[in-house]
Amino acid sequence: MCREIHKNNTKIKQKLKLKILLTGATGYIGKRLLPILLKEGHEVICCIRDKKRFNAENYSSPRLQVIEINFLDSANDIQFPDGIDAAYYLIHSMSSGERSFEELEKRSAEAFRDAAGKAKIKQVIYLSGIINEETLSKHLISRKNVENILTEGNYSLTTLRAGIIVGSGSASFEIIRDLVEKLPLMVTPRWLNTRTQPIAIRNVLEYLSGVLLRNETYGKSFDIGGPDILTYKEMLLRFAKIRGLKRFIIVVPVMTPRLSSYWLYFVTAVSYSLAVNLVNSMKVEIVCRKNSLIDMLGVKLITYDDSIRLAFDKIEQNQVISSWNDALTTNILDSGITKHLEVPQNGCFKDTRKIKVTSSGRTLDKIWAIGGNTGWYYANWLWILRGFADKLFGGVGLRRGRRDPIDIQAGETLDFWRVLLADKNNSRLLLYAEMKLPGEAWLEFKLTDSQLEQTATFRPLGLLGRLYWYSVYPFHGLIFQGMVNKLAE
Repeated sequence: MCREIHKNNTKIKQKLKLKILLTGATGYIGKRLLPILLKEGHEVICCIRDKKRFNAENYSSPRLQVIEINFLDSANDIQFPDGIDAAYYLIHSMSSGERSFEELEKRSAEAFRDAAGKAKIKQVIYLSGIINEETLSKHLISRKNVENILTEGNYSLTTLRAGIIVGSGSASFEIIRDLVEKLPLMVTPRWLNTRTQPIAIRNVLEYLSGVLLRNETYGKSFDIGGPDILTYKEMLLRFAKIRGLKRFIIVVPVMTPRLSSYWLYFVTAVSYSLAVNLVNSMKVEIVCRKNSLIDMLGVKLITYDDSIRLAFDKIEQNQVISSWNDALTTNILDSGITKHLEVPQNGCFKDTRKIKVTSSGRTLDKIWAIGGNTGWYYANWLWILRGFADKLFGGVGLRRGRRDPIDIQAGETLDFWRVLLADKNNSRLLLYAEMKLPGEAWLEFKLTDSQLEQTATFRPLGLLGRLYWYSVYPFHGLIFQGMVNKLAE
């Protein structure tokens, strides 16, 4: 009966053809929610901080509109289109590096609240975190503060509070995967005994689309979780069992939060600032309070084990829609991708290598598959060593990999690079370095008339930057020449 109610509600929404504002459209959740909203027949307006990071051609829908808005701007400078029925607020800044993410989230929420109020939006849907404990981490306190700010708006707010979200490309899934697949024996901090209630990404999306313009949800908050309540230790061991791996976990009480953060930082792909926030949050029990939402929407909850299996099905089929890594995890590109698309010529060191290729199509496919599990084609151990050195100095390292083994788009991560431009029609790939450097670096591949041109550009910062270039220059002859030769084969 509940399933039928949910289907009927979906049909009603399709007939209504709502006009929906979607923030965080380039984030992990937003990228997955967007196609669902379009499929339901709604008109969707995506708020993007940088249009270069969003490829509207992927959706091929006349009902999709993209507008460029930075919610860190003054609320007076932000204006939404007319006639919006509902909006999703999916913005968070926990992975921000040097600046205070609490202040960023506060400013963004206030700007959105005021703009949404002026636009006379009926409902705002906010995805938050479960906040049932009296003692909360900075991350969860910030989420609660954002909820309080959004509650003040001239609209009806519906808040969905989730804990650990499990799905292909999700932060939780990838962190657990890193730990289980790399460490046969884990000596872990005591927060691994903390209980949590993981939820499958499919269920999260069902809830997000299900509460849309539901009067019963206005002005209310709902905890959403899966059917299993597990400790983090149990989650790791069950993941290992599904993967056919035998793993041993020893929990020790003496590991400090700082040591725990370093442990998570060096073993997984998270940045140190994100590791600190995660460790502080993992010390807090995250278990749902009961509510009527599951019956109201007819959601069939997916078990933790099944959510892991579903995630690997998507990975094996190369159907990972979004990855948490693709969110901007450094402050390097805060000014936007566009500013860095024009590779500078003056005051730069360049290493340019040109070579004739035997098959343009094959070379282009190799370029589009570079990095991640494929590697860098030549002296890959040196790239791994550079990634390890980057981790030692607090950088992102190589572990971020890439979302898809053969497809790549602007805005995505590629090991310790950010993709600025991925134009396969014009045979050009442009990468921007996010590793720790005394300067800025670009790596560009262009294929014209059966000739491959590979250019590494470095704009040094002061004397240290120049010393860095000359110290690594001997390796460039080995790495870059070897790489261009392999690409041309």
